[in-house]
Amino acid sequence: MGFLAERAATRMEARQRYRTASRMQRRRSSMESKLGMRQDFERKEEEPAEVAGPTSTSAAPEPEYMAELERLAQLRDQEIISKEEFEAKKKQILGI
Repeated sequence: MGFLAERAATRMEARQRYRTASRMQRRRSSMESKLGMRQDFERKEEEPAEVAGPTSTSAAPEPEYMAELERLAQLRDQEIISKEEFEAKKKQILGI
């Protein structure tokens, strides 16, 4: 009986560790998605001046994530970030 009780306790302990690790990963993912790109790629102060051009009132404003993806594509094209990093950030931004 001692062996079975020990085995059951070991299984319960392993399940609890898995649940805790899983919960911590969900929290980490949630916080990363809330922080978004700010953490990895800070915006430069010059960018708003470049973006502030003539806009027509009839055109719909571009979603914020589009500008972020364009900036990431530029970093990828300049080989500042790798293709894999670009794909990972793109999936994070789009919520895929």
